[in-house]
Amino acid sequence: MILINVKWTVKPEYAEQFPSLVQEFTEATRREPGNIFFEWSRHLDEANTYVLVEAFQDDAAEAHVNSDHFKKIVADAPEWVAEAPKIINVQDVPQDGWGEMGEIQPR
Repeated sequence: MILINVKWTVKPEYAEQFPSLVQEFTEATRREPGNIFFEWSRHLDEANTYVLVEAFQDDAAEAHVNSDHFKKIVADAPEWVAEAPKIINVQDVPQDGWGEMGEIQPR
C-alpha cells in the first residue's frame, strides 16, 4: 500500500468553500481502481488548513497522477493555496487499509 498525507494551507478567502472546490477531484479519485481511501479533515487549530489522508494499492499511483482530475487540481489549486502543500509519501506499507488500534476499545 502507498500512504500519502498532504497538508493544505489555503488562503483565508477559500477556507470555507475548500471542500466544495475539491469535491470533484475527491469523488473522481475515490472511483479510481486501486484507491483504498481518500479522506479530508480540517485542522482543529488552524482554520485555513486541511489534511488529506490517502492510500492506494502499490500499482495505482502512476495512474492517479496521470489522471485528468489530478492534472486539473494541479492547474486549479495554486489559486486557492497560501503555500505549497506539504506531503508525506510512504511506499510499501505492509497492510491494505486501516487497522484497529488495540490500546483503545469502546466500553
